[in-house]
Amino acid sequence: MSQSVHFIAIGGSAMHNLAIALHQQGFDVTGSDDEIFEPSRSRLDRLGLMPDKLGWDPYRIHSGISAVILGMHARLDNPELQRAQELGIPVFSYPSYFYERTKDKTRVVIGGSHGKTTITSMIVHVLRHAGVEFDYLVGAQLEGFDCMVKVSDKSRVAIIEGDEYLASALDPVPKFHLYKPDIALISGIAWDHINVFKTFESYVEQFRLFIDAIEPGGKLIYCQEDPEVRTLSEAKEVKAQRIPYGLPKHRIENGVTILETGHGDVPLKVFGQHNLQNMEGARHVCHLLGIGDAEFHAAISSFHGAAKRLERIGGNEERAVFKDFAHSPSKLKATLQAVREQFPQRQLVACMELHTFSSLSENFLDQYAGCMDAADRAIVFYDPHAVQLKRLPPIPPERIQRAFARPDIQVMNDPYAVLGAIREGRKKEGVLLMMSSGNFGGLDLQAVTEAFMA
Repeated sequence: MSQSVHFIAIGGSAMHNLAIALHQQGFDVTGSDDEIFEPSRSRLDRLGLMPDKLGWDPYRIHSGISAVILGMHARLDNPELQRAQELGIPVFSYPSYFYERTKDKTRVVIGGSHGKTTITSMIVHVLRHAGVEFDYLVGAQLEGFDCMVKVSDKSRVAIIEGDEYLASALDPVPKFHLYKPDIALISGIAWDHINVFKTFESYVEQFRLFIDAIEPGGKLIYCQEDPEVRTLSEAKEVKAQRIPYGLPKHRIENGVTILETGHGDVPLKVFGQHNLQNMEGARHVCHLLGIGDAEFHAAISSFHGAAKRLERIGGNEERAVFKDFAHSPSKLKATLQAVREQFPQRQLVACMELHTFSSLSENFLDQYAGCMDAADRAIVFYDPHAVQLKRLPPIPPERIQRAFARPDIQVMNDPYAVLGAIREGRKKEGVLLMMSSGNFGGLDLQAVTEAFMA
């Protein structure tokens, strides 16, 4: 008889992927949510997993259900959760459920304020190239994968992107505390999620606790070029075996980054110092999993990057358009630096959207000072509706201009004004960089690309 699992808040990015993964394994999967957006909606609908109606209904919960998986979006007073508790059905957050399914395997957990999706994606790409059977949980859609979660009975390894945001209302701790890694990696630390971690110190503490959660005899791979990561990882109380990494030897020729390795040059499809550091971290993980450097480099040369991570969406010999998930100050800086190094002679037009709770918060805004200085022209967009939804006070444009400490920065809240602004003062050779974890108020990026290229 197949196991029956119910997802409360099935529409989340990781939640709907886990639901699909269990459905593909033969589980009887049901779910509920009060709102489900694309692409979750279409992907669930295609497999017959969309709830028959939106909203919460305690009558969906019955004694035949073997487990309930609770998403972060659901609150403690959720009627379906309360019904499951009354019936004594085991309730898990998705990280605690994934741990239960992988507790007898070698768990690799990638943590960090930035780079974790890319590093996880690189490892997954190399292992697949090498024909290794593995479980995985990744936060972005990867080319060649129909589902970004996999759990199987055959594999002995699990590759997990370890998010520091809270797991669920019942598990109000960072997700990456729940995986108990055998191999942990920390890529970088820069204050984020200020609605949960009110101070930088409390945010850094989550990474110290992550290091403490490494299994006895485990390994800690860490970016020694990040001062916060280095301080935490090199503290005397760390029991895990420490493996530092930094920037590998490379050069840039005709807009292509080339790794200089012991077995020859390796041209790459990705670029930027942060991506090269990410690659070094991934190489160390793969080495611990039995993949030699020659095999790693042969595989990584065909890695295009994770979706929305410095993804080229248009261009010709003179102009190029990239989109990137960057939204925090450290990510903006790293992404702009990468594009500037790759195209040093071209005009760089950078447009970012303030979209997250942190970025739209008055007491966080000043963290953005100087982070768009590498651009020749800088545009900041924010959607007043997004500010309202997050129940934050409205932000005057001049306050944003002051925060970025750049007098010529253009601040806009009309998506069509952005479309006009990117065309202004274009030079013959240029690069447009669109950076957001949102959607620029519904702006069509194809239209943006055509406007910049025209």
